[in-house]
Amino acid sequence: MDEERLTFATELALQAGALLREGYGRSIEINLKGEIDLVTEYDLLSEELLVKAIRKAYPDDAILAEEKGAIGEGEFRWLIDPLDGTTNFAHGIPIFTVSIAYVKKNKVLLGVVYDPMQGELFHAIESGGAWLDGRRLQVSQTRILNDSLLVTGFPYNIRTSPNNNLAHSASLTLRSRGTRRLGAASLDLAYVAAGRFEGYWEVQSFPWDHGAGMLMVHEAGGRVTHINGNALRLDEETAIVATNGHIHDELLAVLNLESDD
Repeated sequence: MDEERLTFATELALQAGALLREGYGRSIEINLKGEIDLVTEYDLLSEELLVKAIRKAYPDDAILAEEKGAIGEGEFRWLIDPLDGTTNFAHGIPIFTVSIAYVKKNKVLLGVVYDPMQGELFHAIESGGAWLDGRRLQVSQTRILNDSLLVTGFPYNIRTSPNNNLAHSASLTLRSRGTRRLGAASLDLAYVAAGRFEGYWEVQSFPWDHGAGMLMVHEAGGRVTHINGNALRLDEETAIVATNGHIHDELLAVLNLESDD
């Protein structure tokens, strides 16, 4: 059953990615969900494509989508981010993805992350590994934080919340080989799985942001937890840390020492 759904999710991600690629660079309609939180017409078009296809193919499955929210109820649920990296997309920066995960309660069974501009298709299935275009992924073997390249993101309420990741980011930039911000959480996680980054953290993440990517990191040999070290939940906003496993405790120690609260 999961293999069937993986094939379906892969084909669906490619379709949504093609839609985003067509819209990229055009004059588009942009609206605000918050002071700096954007939504474009292509977020909505991509999500409509994804939701419609899932409802047709698997009408008994529930969906949690970034824009529409919860659709239906059930033990099995799809987590979809139709355009992860909306701000990049809106500004003509070619770093964005389509992210699709399939979960049973709090367990991710499969995930797909598609980068339409690079043409990279990441996928993972529980106990079946994480893959990039037919190549099995493995996390980096770097052992210490000082030699690690990290990636992070910042919450949309950065201007008003004291828990805004600024102190964390400054501290870890000084304690690592460097930090990056791509602007697409699903891609950050896929890159950890691929060994391109040693670690990723974010103080505000949602299930559609990290559902697919966290499975990829697990299946590539890495580790994913809440920022406090506990297991993540897939039904709420959370703070996330994902690493190659080797630097996980060291990264957690810094994050909990340099609290932004």
